[in-house]
Amino acid sequence: MSRLLRIGELANHAGVSTRTVDFYTGLGLIEPAERTAGNFRLYSADCIDRIAAIKALEANGVSLADMAGALGPGKGDLPGQLSQLQIDLDTLREAAAHSGPAAHQLLLALTARLQSLITTAIEVTGNLPPM
Repeated sequence: MSRLLRIGELANHAGVSTRTVDFYTGLGLIEPAERTAGNFRLYSADCIDRIAAIKALEANGVSLADMAGALGPGKGDLPGQLSQLQIDLDTLREAAAHSGPAAHQLLLALTARLQSLITTAIEVTGNLPPM
């Protein structure tokens, strides 16, 4: 699908409402590729994959506000955040090594959730077209 899509076509292919496409556009999560002479927005087919990624992230507890913030200006320091994540994982390992059974079970549940988020992040970034 190489042609540009009108909002209704994009919504239909992505499995969302036109209102959702409007909302995502307003948040800056997707952007129209161009506008028609009548000022209608036209979207790239890549937006279908982007909407799928948004839905996957949202299903895993990532808020639309967090997504919009990540895509906005000053996108943050990914290498720094990854380094901090490694430090936090080392701290978590240390806590797990010295925790009692109840804390151990809580840490197990939290790390399972973290693993789910990391898996989603890897899947989403592998399928997400550039904006």
